[in-house]
Amino acid sequence: MAKRHPGFCGLPGNNVDYARASIVILPVPFDKTSTWIKGADKGPQAIIDASPYLEFYDIEADSEVFKKGIFTAKAIKAATSSAMINKTHSTVSRYLKDDKFVVALGGEHSISIGAIKSYAGHYQNLSILHLDAHADSRDTYEGSRYNHACVIARAREYTKNIVSVGIRSMDATERHNVDSKRMFFAHRIHDSDEWISNAVRLLTDTVYITIDVDVFDPGIMPSTGTPEPGGLGWYQVLKLLRTVARSKRIVGFDVVELCPTDSRAPDFLAAKLVYTLLSYVYERKGLQAHPPSLRTSARQAGSRRKG
Repeated sequence: MAKRHPGFCGLPGNNVDYARASIVILPVPFDKTSTWIKGADKGPQAIIDASPYLEFYDIEADSEVFKKGIFTAKAIKAATSSAMINKTHSTVSRYLKDDKFVVALGGEHSISIGAIKSYAGHYQNLSILHLDAHADSRDTYEGSRYNHACVIARAREYTKNIVSVGIRSMDATERHNVDSKRMFFAHRIHDSDEWISNAVRLLTDTVYITIDVDVFDPGIMPSTGTPEPGGLGWYQVLKLLRTVARSKRIVGFDVVELCPTDSRAPDFLAAKLVYTLLSYVYERKGLQAHPPSLRTSARQAGSRRKG
């Protein structure tokens, strides 16, 4: 019998009642086009494995978002980029029809293409907030339009309203593909938060967020396929995300490009990022928690252990 992994937050995987869950975690362990360090296909499970060690009470949001119900879906497996994108698109579209909030876990950044296609078909006037070290705006790379370096070029086929944050690496050929007024380069924003309100104003009311973990400085996120020095800090990213959550409607997001190593700290950072952003999303929807003294542990919820 195959070993069953617990789902996100240590909840018992796809044994959680799908009908009652508000949130779906969708692992997409795909890594066929990454161009340097391989291993992003191990990212989704590493995030899920780290998640039971989170504290489920979020201090900022004063909530326990896991109580909304988190269903961890079966991972999408595919041999080619086109097959993966088609499977992701059809799967996410089905969840959206069921009124679920979907979080896709990569995998290389190309997994976002199918999800973005689903959201653009489901919501009118969708905008995308893109957090990344790289512009990812090549039309093709290494002979493929679906390379992880082309994800934002493909996203523009579904919406022109894309705001990119944290960018500090791009090819000269990408310059004509990007709107400099919608791109917040890391060297211009690293020492101030004043840019956040300007970035948020450029978004429509309906927002999808795609987060490549290399947006963070490699000092706190070394476990990624193409690390770039000079990245953003934890609280800078969270301030941006919370500002968006408080003023816009976040309809879904993905977290991609984690390449796990022997160090578990980056895995935990990615898991906490997912849980924190979910807390921000549902804070706006009015979710309230008990006080911290009544903290719910994962032992109560399923299988949490602390060492």
